[in-house]
Amino acid sequence: MKQIPRLLAVAVAALARCLQSRPFTPNIDSVAATITCSRSRTTDLGGPRDWVAMGATLRISLAPNGTTSGRLFMPGAGLGGSDVDVNMTGTWTLAVATVEFHPSYDTLLRDVTFIAYENRLIGDHAYGSSGVSVRIILTK
Repeated sequence: MKQIPRLLAVAVAALARCLQSRPFTPNIDSVAATITCSRSRTTDLGGPRDWVAMGATLRISLAPNGTTSGRLFMPGAGLGGSDVDVNMTGTWTLAVATVEFHPSYDTLLRDVTFIAYENRLIGDHAYGSSGVSVRIILTK
């Protein structure tokens, strides 16, 4: 009978070790992947807009050689309410834990600096005193 409490104590200790978060150090290999937009929200004088809920999609592949490919679609985000549907060919850079995109087409991704976390990139950008801000979460 005394074996069960000992085994339970060992199991609890092992589980605690498994649940501890291991440190993530971004590098080219750990960041390079095909990622999708799980959240894209802008806020301006008209209030917040949840672009994913409105049908926006982003799928972008980050190659280890620093190139990108993919597609960005944002319904009604273009001039006169037209759709934005662009190829995401370009480049990306990683510096310490920040990722920046340099697409060949001018999109809001050019303005946002992302922080690399395990399996996701999170970016926030405020456009000066205009009251416009953007938050984007990209997930592997």
